[in-house]
Amino acid sequence: MKSIDASVKQKITVLRGNEYFDDLAENILQDIAQYMHLREYQRGDVLFWEGDPCDGLHIMQQGSAKIFRLSPQGRQYIVRILQEGDTFSEVPAFDEGTNPVNVEALETCRVWVIDNQILRELVLSQPAFAKKALANFGKMLRGMVRMASEMAFYQVTHRLARLIAELPQDRSAPLWTQEQLAAKLGTVREVVARSLKELERSGAIKVEDRRIHVADQEIFDQWLQ
Repeated sequence: MKSIDASVKQKITVLRGNEYFDDLAENILQDIAQYMHLREYQRGDVLFWEGDPCDGLHIMQQGSAKIFRLSPQGRQYIVRILQEGDTFSEVPAFDEGTNPVNVEALETCRVWVIDNQILRELVLSQPAFAKKALANFGKMLRGMVRMASEMAFYQVTHRLARLIAELPQDRSAPLWTQEQLAAKLGTVREVVARSLKELERSGAIKVEDRRIHVADQEIFDQWLQ
């Protein structure tokens, strides 16, 4: 990890483009900018580990990274793939606890970090900011409930189809390996490989150059039910 110099103007531009800060007054953004830092990570670098103290709210400016947990046996479960513009590390930034997850860079990436101190001051002094924080926590909780429900009620092939439906279809999107898909679904690579074959045999998808394409939307939609 290395620190990158950034001007106040760059920082305020980032803040204006983020849902937490986009409607705050100019003088408040100026204050927040004093507590912002830009960091660069290389592929494979760990931004932070589960249990580490939290540095603050993170905003992905460039590149991508994965949020993941590790089981006692060392199996990796990917909670989320972070892309440019995504905000993360909200929970420990606001509740003053340690990081509940691990984050690893999937490529060279630059990440803004906003110190905890200014965030907690904003919660107390800016009701609109506090309301946005609560709304985002609600959205994350709903997402976790949905993920837990899918793991409980759907077989892996159905869950894989649902995941494919969420993946970007353009060729510029990052490729997911079978290991990453398995980690995201809470299973192992061999099971994902069999599920991909099942979806292919049904005519729902086609895999070319490691990219997954929907071959027949009607058949594919049946797997989403």
